[in-house]
Amino acid sequence: MPAARPRRTPSAADRVVGAARKAGVRLVRFLYTDNGGVTRGKLTHVDGLRARMTDGIGLTLAMQAMNMLDQLASVDGLGPVGEIRLVPDPATFTVLPYAPNAAAMTVDMLQHDGTPWGACPRSFLKRQIAAVAEAGFSVRAAFEGEFMLATRNPDGTFAPLDESLCFSGVGMSTSARVIDAMVAAFEAQGIEVDQFYPEYGHGQQEISIRHAPALAAADRQVYYRETVRNVAFNHGLYASLAPKPFPEQIGNGAHLHFSLWDRGGRRPLMHDPADAYGLSQAGHHFIGGVLHHLPALLALTCPSVNSYRRLQPQSWASAYTSWGPDNREAAVRVPSTYRSDVAGSTNAELKASDASANPYLTVGGLLAAGHDGVKRRLSPGEPVLIDPARLSDGERAARNIRRLPGTLAEALDRLEENAVLTEALGPLLTRSFLAVKRLEWESFSKQDVAYEVKHHFWKF
Repeated sequence: MPAARPRRTPSAADRVVGAARKAGVRLVRFLYTDNGGVTRGKLTHVDGLRARMTDGIGLTLAMQAMNMLDQLASVDGLGPVGEIRLVPDPATFTVLPYAPNAAAMTVDMLQHDGTPWGACPRSFLKRQIAAVAEAGFSVRAAFEGEFMLATRNPDGTFAPLDESLCFSGVGMSTSARVIDAMVAAFEAQGIEVDQFYPEYGHGQQEISIRHAPALAAADRQVYYRETVRNVAFNHGLYASLAPKPFPEQIGNGAHLHFSLWDRGGRRPLMHDPADAYGLSQAGHHFIGGVLHHLPALLALTCPSVNSYRRLQPQSWASAYTSWGPDNREAAVRVPSTYRSDVAGSTNAELKASDASANPYLTVGGLLAAGHDGVKRRLSPGEPVLIDPARLSDGERAARNIRRLPGTLAEALDRLEENAVLTEALGPLLTRSFLAVKRLEWESFSKQDVAYEVKHHFWKF
């Protein structure tokens, strides 16, 4: 009797194609986020999905020189000649509950030989994850998303969905149906929702999701933005995650929570019960690195012209390089822990972060800055226990508390001068990002506030 043939273990491609067929998917989106912070992509029919998962989809090199206004920045080598491949990560396959017969994956930008392209933001984050792993730790993170729900006026402008108060029951009622649909959509994609509440601004909402390993956290932010906007549109509403979609209202942040763990992501390393603020030495040093590099890091975490309308003193958005326990005016807040898991819930929150950013650049930049702090044992200084704007200029100077850059142009200059961050980004990603963002600054500087708001409202 012939021996039974061994059963073949299904490959990642087998599992993805099988899941797509079972769900009735016709088109699969290969999503990437560019230097302008805009999520773009190309789609493959399910019949070609298996081959595309290996071969990828071609993309002109010029797209990483394109800004949020679809203007092409001048970057050597990023023009009409040449292309790379968008190659999906099978672990990110998601059937999209808000689009008929559609699924998506996030992608790496690879060269023809399969190696990472120098201008790939997701590959940049992967390098920073590897660097901190070599140093003996890993990072878990979560973006805390805020957005405005709005209706559209006949003249093309937008109006907030309501004028409810912060955390109010009225706000819960006016947004109940669309928020329920968003939560259901997150659940369908395997994204765990933590909390929801109506926020301070008119029509403003906050849905926070659970933390995840650094790469998954960035991928989730891509899906978060897509889900919020698409579900709102399906309900006849518009959602904007822009930093300041309504200049007279409070701004939208995408605060980045982060915590340190062992390399395997199983044992928390951020907590020390003997410390006055419950932070380990590694936690202090990581925060020290973030604050030391924050004027330059800001170009990655708050990278739009609109971002700097939000980063003002006494606006609960952070305006100075300071940190403190539950201080919501500090750039880095150390939140209170939960009694059920003190060590595991010890984390820090970067408030100087918004959804106009490429999440891979935000998380990768945070890791590079924090890692440098751990390597060099940088101190964050004494915590600030009051609003830092209430300190005098002399008091802030004595404590090395600096005002954050007031414009995108200033933040870009600080980034270009920062050897730690530019070396981590690499030459091509640095050059292309700076060129794209400087062209945005130049273009918006020639226009009025209405033009700025219009374009940021739609893009983010």
